[in-house]
Amino acid sequence: MKTEHRLGFLFISPWLIGFVLFTAGPMIYSLYLSYTASSLLSPPQWVGLENYQRMFADPIFYRSLGNTAYYAFLGVPLGIVLSLGLALLLNTPARGLGIFRTLFFLPSVTNTVALSILWLWLLNPEFGLLNSALHAIGIEGPLWLQDEAWSKPALVLMSLWTVGGQMIIFLAALQGVPRELIEAASLDGAGPIRRFFAVTLPMISPALLFNLIMGLVGALQVFTQAFVMTGGVQPGSEGGPNQSTLFIVLYIYKKAFQEYDMGYASALSWALFVIITACTWVAWRFARSRVHYEGGGS
Repeated sequence: MKTEHRLGFLFISPWLIGFVLFTAGPMIYSLYLSYTASSLLSPPQWVGLENYQRMFADPIFYRSLGNTAYYAFLGVPLGIVLSLGLALLLNTPARGLGIFRTLFFLPSVTNTVALSILWLWLLNPEFGLLNSALHAIGIEGPLWLQDEAWSKPALVLMSLWTVGGQMIIFLAALQGVPRELIEAASLDGAGPIRRFFAVTLPMISPALLFNLIMGLVGALQVFTQAFVMTGGVQPGSEGGPNQSTLFIVLYIYKKAFQEYDMGYASALSWALFVIITACTWVAWRFARSRVHYEGGGS
């Protein structure tokens, strides 16, 4: 057994070395930087809790948190509902099913920068495809990314384009639901809706919990879309209009790599780490008793 343990550690050693050098090491160093005044151009100076005190008095920090919460708590539920609906449709027998599954999955593996540029065109208020379609049915389209009221909903709409990854996980879970349970519920007189909520949904609840947590973690770290689509490439214009898309990670980037305030950026990063951990713990605690693991109960 000891030999097996040594062999196991030997095989995973490349990953362990990479984790220590490129993940754990930088995390520990950023924790140190969060207690210093550091510009990356001069040696860090220890300032204790000054960065954290500054953070709690920073109105832009709270604005960025609000923007991020809006995006996460609107986009994640919509993404789960849409991906589950697609999975249910693609789990029914039909000709060319593999082609449709591929088409719905492809956007989720497309480069985010390329998708952002594509959606910049789609959301253009003058000649974009969305507003052109709305105009064709007599509806005046919004300004989307140029309007503070519509900028975050526009990014949420874009996020729904990439639900293919969640869809695949739901599809795999649906294909693992025992057919005998569905047939037994049918014999008992349960209709399609009743069968879904009483049989299918409990059986795929582990996949639902996984997609919920991963979607939440990803949404709280949204960055690329806002950076590319709302002026982040031009210092001072990021998160427009009127900071309505200034998400917390974009704010961290601004402080670290545009203003070179690495100490404060590190403090913001650790605040985000705590928030993500807390949200994950709440989701896990809330959903754990409602998740059914086949053969093991909840």
